[in-house]
Amino acid sequence: MIENGLLADSHGRVMRDLRVSVTDRCNFRCLYCLPETEAALNFYRGRWANFSNPAPITRNWTSAEKILSFEEIERLVRLAAQLGIDKIRLTGGEPLLRQELEILVGKIARIPGIKDLAMTTNGFLFEKKAKALLDAGLQRVSFSLDSLQRETFQKITGRDGLNEVLRGIELAQQMGFAPVKVNAVIIRGVNDQEIESLAEFGRIHDLCFRFIEFMPLDSGRAWQKDLVVPAREILQKLEARFSLRRIESDNKSETATRWRFADGRGEIGIIAPVSEPFCGHCNRIRLMADGKIRTCLFSAAEHDFRTLLRDGSSDDVLQSELKSVVWQKEDRHHIGEPEFVPPPRTMSCIGG
Repeated sequence: MIENGLLADSHGRVMRDLRVSVTDRCNFRCLYCLPETEAALNFYRGRWANFSNPAPITRNWTSAEKILSFEEIERLVRLAAQLGIDKIRLTGGEPLLRQELEILVGKIARIPGIKDLAMTTNGFLFEKKAKALLDAGLQRVSFSLDSLQRETFQKITGRDGLNEVLRGIELAQQMGFAPVKVNAVIIRGVNDQEIESLAEFGRIHDLCFRFIEFMPLDSGRAWQKDLVVPAREILQKLEARFSLRRIESDNKSETATRWRFADGRGEIGIIAPVSEPFCGHCNRIRLMADGKIRTCLFSAAEHDFRTLLRDGSSDDVLQSELKSVVWQKEDRHHIGEPEFVPPPRTMSCIGG
């Protein structure tokens, strides 16, 4: 099952990347995740007749006693690292809502075998925590920035926080986090008219800017393929405006197809899970804030590790169960196929 003590699945893929969600709570209400604002509901109502009665929004956040402690997360990361995991990304919800997150960062940074320790954030609280996170050992930060227009930003996120996010991105670069990545989820009729201006922002500020296709992970269950701006359309818009040079990579598990601007500043990436799935080389698993592990962002099944962490199970038992779970990893997601069923929990709960 496992070759050379590494985490491998039945399709021959070896896991290297563990996404760790530290909370399911978020201070944003994004269209593509938690569309709870009136602006979000109006957007969907205006396009889909069946959204007149949206899916009920549940705010039953996971209770504190069911959230993994820093010590429990550290233990599971350490055991995964012994099986070949070398890349950790902290996610949420919004990870900076987790109090004293820098303590967890410090614990993970000291685990042997961890080569890359990153975090994805909406950036709203980043200024307050940046120094503590850097001092603790955080190496990289990815920000969400779906619009450069204040009104559109607020429509997408439900919060008037554009200036805070922009300051956070600038601060991350000044402090030496590298590379600084910025992600934009592109939704037709919402922010697709900003593709070129977002790319130009990335070029001017020498950022790694990622465009991401809209995925069916929203709590309102309003996703429709018509709202997806496919990768080829994004690229056509960018190539009509900029001179881009394809970046070739030996890392087959990379999620983004990448280009560099001709002047050498900045980088563009397109992540296309809907129109151009990259499942064949996926090397990621996800630990959710409540201790469940998912082997795919769109998994129908979740595997309970919180109980094992708390019932006195040995490290050997935990590693054996982790190996068994990874062996069952799906060959692919089924977005766009007749049998596809969206996962029962949203991105905020699963972790990006």
